[in-house]
Order: sequence, then structure tokens, then C-alpha cells
Amino acid sequence: MRGLAAYSGSVLVDGLARVIAKHPEANIANAFNYKQVGCKLWARDKLFESAGPSYRKVAVLGGWYGVLPAMLLEDPRFNIGATVSYDIDPAVEEVARTLGSGFGERFRAVTADMYTLDYRNVAADLIVNTSCEHIADLPGWLGFLPSGTRVLLQSNDYFSEPTHINCVSSLDQFRAQAGLARTDFAGALPMKKYTRFMLIGTI
Repeated sequence: MRGLAAYSGSVLVDGLARVIAKHPEANIANAFNYKQVGCKLWARDKLFESAGPSYRKVAVLGGWYGVLPAMLLEDPRFNIGATVSYDIDPAVEEVARTLGSGFGERFRAVTADMYTLDYRNVAADLIVNTSCEHIADLPGWLGFLPSGTRVLLQSNDYFSEPTHINCVSSLDQFRAQAGLARTDFAGALPMKKYTRFMLIGTI
């Protein structure tokens, strides 16, 4: 991986090499499987196309190892001041920091519960949650966000996964559940075992 990082010149790949060396216990292979990366590439492209490239601060909820924030920072199309990856699991914070270390102060990882965050203090102009299938009450959680906040949301119809407590069966159901005041993008990405749904807009 260090050789691949040198060959590609990628800050993200260099961070991945550091994670493998420093955190051998991390499930980093799962975070970088083709389905995970494919869904994040889709999110990144559609965000650029529908909402533009410039963000003062991007907050990713349920950020796990911080792959999506790192992908956004590495994409030269975007002008992003800072990203913060929030996750409730304290075991992932240091791994995420290692992954994003090459981005300096523009990348932060924080252990926090998305239900107890004060989103006025978070002060992000884009809130990302790609794990809406894990949220029992999506409208209730969205109610914590200040009115007018731009969001990128993903869910899926993978009902057979036990940890998915709030899947949706269609894009229309996801749109109705989220109840965004404005929708800039709504789409579906078919996968082998499920379909991923995404909304980009404001609450």
C-alpha cells in the first residue's frame, strides 16, 4: 500500500497504508469494499452535480473510519474548508484520524452520538448521513437540524440485515419519510442484493 500511495500520489491511499500499519485490528477492508466505495463515489458525484463544489464545513454522521470525508477532501472538484467525521463508536476515532491525517486540520474525527449533538454548534453547511436505515425515527432526527440545513441522505431496501431497523422499499417512500423542504437530487443505485436510495436537498 505504501508503494501504491507513492505511485498514485493519493493522500487517501497514503492514509490507508498508515491505517494498515498502525491499526491491524481495524476492519478497513470492509470500509473499502467495492459496494462501500461505489456508494460513496455516487454520493460525491451527485453532490457535485446537484449542489455544487463549495462547502465551508461538511459533517458526516455515522462516519465510521472517515472514508467519505477523505474522499471529498481529495476530490479536486471540491472546495471544502473542513470535514468532521462523527461516530458513536470510540474504537473508530483514532483509525479515522490516521486515515485522514494527510489532510491536516481540514479532517477531524469525533466520538459522538448523532442524537445528542447540538447541531447549532456543529455549524456545518452540509450534513451527511448515509446510514438512515439505522435510524428508527428519521423525521425525529432531522428535526434536530436547523431549518434550511443542506443534507445528503442515503438509505436502502436491505431488509434482511438485522441491524437495518428502518429500511425503505422505494425512493418515493424515502422521500416521504425525509420530508425535505427542497430536493435537489433523488435517485436509486441498484446493487447486487439491495438498492441504495439517496436524497440531496434542504430541510
